[in-house]
Amino acid sequence: MANNIPSGYELGKIQQFTPEQMNLFKTMFGNVGPDSYLGKLAGGDQATFDQMEKPALRQFNELQGGLASRFSGMGMGGRRSSGFQNTSTQAASNLSQNLQSQRQQLQMQALQQLMGMSNQLLGQRPNEQFLTKKQQRPSFWESMIPMAGGIAGGMMGGAGGASMGSQLAGGMDNMWQSLPWDVW
Repeated sequence: MANNIPSGYELGKIQQFTPEQMNLFKTMFGNVGPDSYLGKLAGGDQATFDQMEKPALRQFNELQGGLASRFSGMGMGGRRSSGFQNTSTQAASNLSQNLQSQRQQLQMQALQQLMGMSNQLLGQRPNEQFLTKKQQRPSFWESMIPMAGGIAGGMMGGAGGASMGSQLAGGMDNMWQSLPWDVW
């Protein structure tokens, strides 16, 4: 973003963070980006959820194996019975509903965390910017004021002359600065 700096001014900047704080600040922006863990959760990234759901699916497969064994022990055709089919279908439906509910909860929590972290990061001010008036080089006549005071003081001689020369130069400089130069 370009700064619109008025004529006669220049942009100044004061660093508010130590280098270590600045590195941490930059790193934190990676935690709220779309490729971050929270960003993937908030966005509903299928691969991220697949990775999280692997243990539940493994456990479900073990449960299915246990159900099959139980119904096999009931004799011929137990695994083809409606009881086995109903139990198996109900377990799959329960798992699907639980996983979907947990996905939605995780997505909402991730969105809330992303919003909070983003607001916190964007509220930081790693540096402060300000405008300062540009220093102008003194004109030829302005640079002559101290010399004129020195010459006058030298003519008077001694410590008194030096003091008078300094006062004379200061007075001439004040007078020079107070002139209405926009009229000239």
